[in-house]
Amino acid sequence: MIIYKTAEEIRAMRESSEIVAKVLAELRAMIKPGLRTSELDECAEQRAREFRAKPAFKGYRGYPASLCISINEEIIHGIPSARTLREGDIVSLDFGVLYNGFYGDAARTFPVGTVSPLAQRLIAAAEQAFYKGAENMTEGKRVSDISAAIQQYVEAQGFSVIRQFVGHGIGHSLHEEPQVPNFGFPGRGPKIRKGLVLAIEPMIAAGDWDVEVQSDGWTAVTKDRSLAAHFEETVALTESGVEILSQAGGKAPGADLIKEQRYA
Repeated sequence: MIIYKTAEEIRAMRESSEIVAKVLAELRAMIKPGLRTSELDECAEQRAREFRAKPAFKGYRGYPASLCISINEEIIHGIPSARTLREGDIVSLDFGVLYNGFYGDAARTFPVGTVSPLAQRLIAAAEQAFYKGAENMTEGKRVSDISAAIQQYVEAQGFSVIRQFVGHGIGHSLHEEPQVPNFGFPGRGPKIRKGLVLAIEPMIAAGDWDVEVQSDGWTAVTKDRSLAAHFEETVALTESGVEILSQAGGKAPGADLIKEQRYA
């Protein structure tokens, strides 16, 4: 069952999502070669608690950390450790909090120092794909219109969309209905209407979309070990239109579309 949110509930979700955005911005500033991934996790947890929020992932279904850190061929759910970032890596940070009864959730993929042209294009494509999908979060359309737009854009760039993991509704629970795949045919699934809040999150690969889960039971990697990128925002459909809750200022999709050569 889809749980549509009131204006007051969306206001509360805006607060939780803004905490996530602030923490991710601080983590981005830390990224450099030689940094241990555990340092990023420690900072994320500390900052969340300073904001009086609870890290959403720690303990969720047994996950052992506050932050998911996925490097290069790792798609999602990478566990922080003593591993250090290296020049040329790309690193995905996925973070969420619970604040005043509501969850916020977002993810970004960042370059570590100077990265390859392929890595630059992949990072930019994941972000751009989010906007292409979110543009379709309008009343009367269907959830699969978001999915189809993401897939069409990503594949036009020569990349693939991961099919084993999906976006989702969000609110009092971290994962709610509906599921939001990053692939599919348009015109299917639930109709979109005001009060819908989604975590839209393209997960894409430079090679094939098939996945393996590592022996830790969490870290998902591309089976062909090609690079992967992840971009996620918490998005609400309000009386005034689409709002990205996990961005400062709640920029509407399409208002400031990412340039194709952003990382070039």
